[in-house]
Amino acid sequence: MSPLRSSWLVVAAVVALARPAAAAPAPVLRGMPRQTGPKGPVPEGPSAPTAATSAASPAPAKLTREAAEQARTVGRTTVRDTRAQVTHDTRAASVVTRRDLEERLPRSAPDALRFEPGVYVQQTAHGQGSPFVRGLTGQQTVMMFDGIRLNNSTFRYGPNQYFFTIDSRTLQKLEVLRGASSTRYGSDAMGGALLATPIDPSLELGGPRGWYGHSKAMMRTGTADGEIGGRAQLDVGYKGKIGLFGGVGYRDVGLLRAGGKLLSPSTGQPVKSPLFAADGVTQRGTGFREFTADARLVYQVNDKHRLTLGYYDYRQFDAPRTDRCPPVTAPQSECLTYDEQFRTLVYGAYDVHDGPAAAETVRWTVSYQHQHERRRFDRGPDSTYRIIGRDEVYTLGTGLDIGTRKFRLARGVDLQVHYGLDAYFDTLRSHAWNTFLDVGITTTATSQYASGSRYLTSGVWTEARLGLFDRVELRAGGRGSLVVAKAPGDLDPMIGRRPIDQTWGGGVAGGGVAVRLVDGVRWITNLDQGFRAPNLDDLTSRQATGAGQQYENPNLRPERALSLETGFKIERPRVELQLFAFQSWIDRLITRVRFDRDQCPPEDVVCGAAVYNVTLANIAGTSHIRGVDGAVRLFLPRGFGMRATAAYTWGDGPNPVPGLDPVRVPLSRIPPLNGTVEINWRHRLGFFASTALRWARPQARLTETDKNDQRIPQGGTPGFAVLDLRAGYRLQPHALVVLVLENVTNAAYRYHGSSINGPGRGLNVLIEVGF
Repeated sequence: MSPLRSSWLVVAAVVALARPAAAAPAPVLRGMPRQTGPKGPVPEGPSAPTAATSAASPAPAKLTREAAEQARTVGRTTVRDTRAQVTHDTRAASVVTRRDLEERLPRSAPDALRFEPGVYVQQTAHGQGSPFVRGLTGQQTVMMFDGIRLNNSTFRYGPNQYFFTIDSRTLQKLEVLRGASSTRYGSDAMGGALLATPIDPSLELGGPRGWYGHSKAMMRTGTADGEIGGRAQLDVGYKGKIGLFGGVGYRDVGLLRAGGKLLSPSTGQPVKSPLFAADGVTQRGTGFREFTADARLVYQVNDKHRLTLGYYDYRQFDAPRTDRCPPVTAPQSECLTYDEQFRTLVYGAYDVHDGPAAAETVRWTVSYQHQHERRRFDRGPDSTYRIIGRDEVYTLGTGLDIGTRKFRLARGVDLQVHYGLDAYFDTLRSHAWNTFLDVGITTTATSQYASGSRYLTSGVWTEARLGLFDRVELRAGGRGSLVVAKAPGDLDPMIGRRPIDQTWGGGVAGGGVAVRLVDGVRWITNLDQGFRAPNLDDLTSRQATGAGQQYENPNLRPERALSLETGFKIERPRVELQLFAFQSWIDRLITRVRFDRDQCPPEDVVCGAAVYNVTLANIAGTSHIRGVDGAVRLFLPRGFGMRATAAYTWGDGPNPVPGLDPVRVPLSRIPPLNGTVEINWRHRLGFFASTALRWARPQARLTETDKNDQRIPQGGTPGFAVLDLRAGYRLQPHALVVLVLENVTNAAYRYHGSSINGPGRGLNVLIEVGF
C-alpha cells in the first residue's frame, strides 16, 4: 500500500471497530534506488503512519495539529518547495523536476529548459528546439536518455531539432550539466550534457492478490497555436517485483500566433523571416502533428538486481522549416517540410546495487536506435518540380558504468571510483530524388549524405573522488577515445564527393575540488577537457542552412575544449544559490566559412545558383567563451517561494579568413545576457499559483555568417521581457488542472538565432485524471 493511501483515517477505523485492522504490510524499502513513480510528486510535510503501524499500536495517540491537518486533507498533496538533487553535485548543474514539467506546461523537452541557468533555447521551427549551454549547442553538447547516448553522426552544425524528439510527458527529470564533460560522456560534450531520466513503474506491493494498477488520461490545449492533444498511460505491476509503465500520446499543433512582427534594430523594418499571414500575427511555416508511444518494463529480481526493458517512439509529421517556408529570396509558394521526423529507441538495462567492493553499483545498457527523416521541398502549386530526401541512421550501442564501494583509507579519508566504457556504431542510408509531377518521372539526385557511411564513437573512462575530513572533496578522471568515420565517395565530376576513411584517437581528463567553508556553503573549482570528433554531417553533408547552402569538408580535424569554472553553492534551510564564472578555450573550433561559386561541383545547379555558399572549417588558433551563470532560490513562509536565474556569455575567435581585419571576431549565435524570475505559492489543499518572467538583452555581436542569416534581424536580435501567469489544483493522485496565461503583455519577441517569434498572448490548459 502506497503512502498516499495510508492515513490517520485507518487509526479512526481501528478505534471505531475496536479490533485489529486487516491491513496490508507497509511497503518494503528495497536496496535498489529508483525514481518517483508516475503518480507524480510524493506528498511532503508531515507523513502519516502506515496502516501496519497503526494496527500494531495498543492505543491511538492524540493527533498533533499537523497530523490532524494531514488527516483532513488525505489524498491531497501537501507540498513545500522541494530540493532537487543533481547527479553531478560538485559541478555547475541544475534539474527540472516532474512537478516543474507539470506546472510550467512546456511545449517540448527543449522548452522545459528555458528556466535553467546557462541555457538558452533557439527554435528554427515551431516543431524544433535546440538548447544552447554556455554558448554551444547541437553537436557540441551531448544528449543522454536514461544513460544512453542520443547524439549520432548526423547531428548537424549549430542548432538542430533532435532534443525535441524526447517526449517531456515521459520524463521524471531533466538535468543540465554545464561545462565540458567529455571524461564522462565522450565526444560532443564540449558545452555540457543534457541528461533525461524517464518515469519508472511505481513497483507497489499491490492488493490482496498482489496486483496493482493505475491509469491516467491527459488532455492539453493551447490558444496561441491551436494545440490539441492528449496522452493515456498505465502503470501496472505485481507484488513489487515486476512493473510496466507505458502510454501513447498525440497532438495536433496549428499555425503559431505571435505578439506581432519584430522590427530590425538597424533599419526599423519588419524582419523578413518568418512570413506572416495577412493578419500580421499568424506565422506561416509553423505547425506539426505528433504521435508518441512508450513502454517500460522493470523486473526487480531481488534487493540487489534489476532488469529494465525500454521502448520509446517519437513520430512527427508535416513540420515546415520556418526560415525556408518560404526562403526570404524565393517565391512565397516555396516550402521545405519535414514530412517525417522519427526516432525509435529500444534498450535493455541491468542494474546492480550493493555488489562487491570493486563493483558496488553496476549499470549495463544495450541499445538500438533508428532515426528516420524525410524532407520535401516544393516549388509551389504552380510548379511541377519537387525534391525529396530521406535519411536513415541505425545505431547499436552499449554502455557500462561501475562504481566501487567507498573505501576508508584513513581516519577522515575515503575514496570512491567510477569507471566504465561505451561504444556506439552508426550505419547511414541517405537518398534523394527529383519528381516531375506533370509527367510522373522520378530521377535520382545527390543525397544529403554519402549513403553507406559508417561511424563509431567509443571510449573507456574512470573518475575518482577523494573525501578529506568531511571538508574537502577532490575529483579526477580521464578518458581514452577512439572514433572512426568511413564514407564511400563518388568521384563522378558531377557530384565530386570524396571518400572518407578517418580514425581519431586520444585522451581527455578532468578534475576539481569542492571545499566546505561552513555548513551548507561550498566553494567549487573544476577544470575539464572536452572534445568533438567531426561526424558524418561535417564530413559528407550537402544541405540548405540559414546561413546558406552548405557543402562538406572531408579534411576536418577534432575540436578540443578546456573549461575552467569556479564558484559557490549554498544550500541552507531558506536559500539555495549557485553562482559560477567560467572560461572555455577551444582549439580548432569548427565553424562555417564562405566559399565562392567557382568552387562548386561542376553540375550542381543548387550550389551555382545559391546566393551564399558555406562550408565547415577548423579555425586556426584558440577561440574563447567566457561568462557568468547562476540561480538563487528562496524558501519563504506561508507556502511562498522565489527562484531567479541569470546568465551572461561572451565569445570570440580568430577571423576565419586569415589576413582580414578584425583579427578576432564574435562567435556565431552567442546568446545575450538573459535570465528568469519565478514567484510561486502553494497551499496544503493542493492549490498553487505562480508568475514567471523571461527576459533577454539585445544581441548585436554578430559574426559574418550571422549577418547573412535570415533568422537574425539586421543589426542583431532585440531584447525582450515576457510575463506568464500560472495557476492550478492538484488532488494527488486523482486529478491535476493547470492553466498558464503566457505572454500577458502580448509582446513581439524571439530568442536570438530563431526563425520564429515567440507565442503571443494565449492560454494553455492541462487536465489530468487518474486513479
